[in-house]
Amino acid sequence: MSESDKIGTYKFIAEPFHVDFNGRLTMGVLGNHLLNCAGFHASDRGFGIATLNEDNYTWVLSRLAVELDEMPYQYEDFSVQTWVENVYRLFTDRNFAVIGKDGKKIGYARSVWAMINLNTRKPADLLTLHGGSIVDYVCDEPCPIDKPSHIKVTSDKPLATLTAKYSDIDINGHVNSIRYIEHILDLFPIELYKTKRIRRFEMAYVAESYFGDELSFFCDEANENEFHVEVKKNGSEVVCRSKVVFE
Repeated sequence: MSESDKIGTYKFIAEPFHVDFNGRLTMGVLGNHLLNCAGFHASDRGFGIATLNEDNYTWVLSRLAVELDEMPYQYEDFSVQTWVENVYRLFTDRNFAVIGKDGKKIGYARSVWAMINLNTRKPADLLTLHGGSIVDYVCDEPCPIDKPSHIKVTSDKPLATLTAKYSDIDINGHVNSIRYIEHILDLFPIELYKTKRIRRFEMAYVAESYFGDELSFFCDEANENEFHVEVKKNGSEVVCRSKVVFE
């Protein structure tokens, strides 16, 4: 199999209901597109969620890092490429490239995924999936952005709190991974988005939260224009951490 055959390419349009007040695609919508492309790519190659569900397994997102030179504008065509960089026993690294309307790459993303047992919620051995054939799709296409970093938050006073509600819950019965992104970006004042844009965004998912959980958001300004966020449920357990870098 050629390297190009290992890469999936999927086309989109920045719909008007997918952009913010600046007319640019939102990070949450881009995140959904990335996750959908991961699903399309895996399904086309025989290890998608529908196939895994038959054996009581599913994919879960562990880490995500997105870095962008620009975000697609309203009504613009763009595409997303995705490929598998590495496969380990319990995790796999999947990368993405975002390609703008003129065919130039305007951003990249890195992600880490685990396959879990739906009953135990514990990671499963990826090298046993279809006899280990997932490794046949490992691709050496470069991804020139840094891998997700270690995020530490020291603040002990929540910047905001909310209760997980109906619109937060996905088909797996827990708060959707993209909803955390949207809630985190809502922590910042709109004036910031009028003068700056998100250069890099990271998420590290630690635990699941469910309908009715109280989510508390703690935020440190680690450097100028760089913020670290930690989300805890019910006052104690960390569910995710994030890094947001503006420019």
